[in-house]
Amino acid sequence: MSGLNSPLDLVRSRWVSAPLGLIAMSLGCLLAFHVGKDAAQVLFGGSQAEAHVAAAQAPAPQAKPATLVAAAAPANSPFVVKSILKIDEPIKFGQYFWDESAAKAGPVVVTVDLAARTMSVFRDGHEIGAAAILKGYGSKPTPTGVFPISEKDAAHVSNIYDAPMPWMLRLTSDGITIHGSKVERGYATNGCIGVPDGFAKRLFGIASLGDRVIITDGQRLGVGQPIISADAPAGAVSTGPEAAAHRDS
Repeated sequence: MSGLNSPLDLVRSRWVSAPLGLIAMSLGCLLAFHVGKDAAQVLFGGSQAEAHVAAAQAPAPQAKPATLVAAAAPANSPFVVKSILKIDEPIKFGQYFWDESAAKAGPVVVTVDLAARTMSVFRDGHEIGAAAILKGYGSKPTPTGVFPISEKDAAHVSNIYDAPMPWMLRLTSDGITIHGSKVERGYATNGCIGVPDGFAKRLFGIASLGDRVIITDGQRLGVGQPIISADAPAGAVSTGPEAAAHRDS
């Protein structure tokens, strides 16, 4: 073997070559490990860091705006429905109910539902009267809104139609009133609210000037609901739950 003078030189060369090879392999592995680690940080670590930065920069979810809820009227308010007359069937034309036992005194509010063609009378929040009504149609409809009673006349005669309007309660200056009438199917008014004579007389007896009449077209009431807010402006179109009792005639 060229360059080797003895077997001892051969052994020595092998022992020297082997450690050097192992060292070279080890260094190569370490280098590959660190290079791979750096590459992984570059390839993957950067995107993770960017994700953390993006998350940190993302705006926090905004709180939902608070919903404004109208304050409920106190349960003992005279303008909250406390009881409804027990009427188990639709009120027929010409029919009415009256029972003052639940409220002998207190503020009076009248509600009219044009869609149901009914009127309800509340005293201190208790329904004491209910009746079928006549209303206006076509070019002379009954208006909706909140109207104070501005005049009372038990024996009123219309100066427009020269017709008797007994137990009249005036609502507007242009002739809209509540009055006694022949309430039958097929009949109508010229915008007034016609009620049976007996009912009109009872309502006339308890109503006072300034008491409010709320006329709606399809809105209904339930126990616990406000009949009208105490500061509702007269003549304003009613948008709340005020209405006549829930019965169709």
